[in-house]
Amino acid sequence: MDSWLTAEILEHVGVDPIHMSPLSGGCVGEVYRVELADLNHCVCKVGRDSDCDLSIEGYMLDYLANHSGLPVPKVLHASPDILIMEFIEGLSTFTIGGEAHAASLLATLHQNSAPRYGLDKDTLIGGLHQPNAQSDSWISFFGEHRLLHFSECAMKEGKMGLDTFRRMDQFVSKLDGFIAEPKAPALLHGDVWTTNVLAVHDKITGFIDPAVYYGHPEIELAFITLFKTFGQKFFDEYHKLNPIADGFFEERRDVYNLYPLLVHARLFGGGYLKSVENTLARFGF
Repeated sequence: MDSWLTAEILEHVGVDPIHMSPLSGGCVGEVYRVELADLNHCVCKVGRDSDCDLSIEGYMLDYLANHSGLPVPKVLHASPDILIMEFIEGLSTFTIGGEAHAASLLATLHQNSAPRYGLDKDTLIGGLHQPNAQSDSWISFFGEHRLLHFSECAMKEGKMGLDTFRRMDQFVSKLDGFIAEPKAPALLHGDVWTTNVLAVHDKITGFIDPAVYYGHPEIELAFITLFKTFGQKFFDEYHKLNPIADGFFEERRDVYNLYPLLVHARLFGGGYLKSVENTLARFGF
């Protein structure tokens, strides 16, 4: 085992690590399940060659733990280079009962509010900087700090052409014709796709790798539809607790999914940018 990593775990957990095995998932760094000398386990994420600050992920997990009842791993230590967390049992496969439990947990999460959209600290999504400058308007926040910011970054990185950026800019100028202001800002996990949710039988045991901020719950629901994290049972149960307004599945989810598509276009390129362009064309841009 790496002597530096062994020393870090011993210092911050207080127990010698005796075995490490790699875990899959995540866009940032190396992830290990660590067996400890007292027969417990923890998870260690290491960002050896990454520009990503792992202390931000620790901050987001702590934020969810302190501001909601969402099950998340306890942070044992967080610094720019290393994040040590409680190990949570579970797999990213969901029964009908598990989907219902996830709906209950996320509906309850979305009932946590704040005075403004955004957050008092910038966060991360997939290792990318996620700006959270606070705003009184959800439409302005989503347009400026999600769609335009990520489009500008994609263009600078050579992942988006000037023509597509101009189309996005025109779309954002008309955004209030496609989405509306919610009743209040809602706390979001921000990255609910399959491998970021753990379950044992009918119980969700943990949500990991968040991208936290306050926004419209519909953007969380849209993300779930994009990658088919959960099926119809989830949406039926969620609707009972937090009614989903008419028009979401027909139109608004595609507007909101421009954001995760832009994130993936920056990370992976390929067909994700084409999906962005197809969505813009669908709405006349």
